Amino acid sequence: MSKLEITNMVMVQDAATGKVIVQERVKSWCGISFPGGHAEPNETIYDSAIREIKEETGLDIRNLKSCGFMYWFNNKTEDKYFTYFYKTTDYSGTLIDSTDEGKVFWTSLEEIMTMNLAPNFKEYLPMFFEDKYLEAYCSWNDDMQIGNSKDNPWGIIYR
Repeated sequence: MSKLEITNMVMVQDAATGKVIVQERVKSWCGISFPGGHAEPNETIYDSAIREIKEETGLDIRNLKSCGFMYWFNNKTEDKYFTYFYKTTDYSGTLIDSTDEGKVFWTSLEEIMTMNLAPNFKEYLPMFFEDKYLEAYCSWNDDMQIGNSKDNPWGIIYR
């Protein structure tokens, strides 16, 4: 039986400085990414994003803007993974230093590209920055070789 996994990721940006919060993940999917996590049973994806950001950053966020979603389809197992993307500049509270997920901190958008990014995080960035995509899709399996394209090694389709 195939499995379905629903997750979220949120870009929290300081409107005054332009800096964003990143997480240096130390658990599965290690490296730099925006914070987020899994939707729990009987929880909306939007509400799961608010909860996850509170747990991982200590901040209360509001007025999330949808940036679309990523749909990964495993063409061997038929497992489906959806990550819903949001962004906001509306937050309150004090940023915590870290959780068991990893360290969290403010950084510039330029600095992100020089950091050790979590797998596939670079492929998610157009969804946050380009305001023209509703979804991204990739069919894959663990036996596949990543393509030769430096800009889109997975052959992700953005729409």
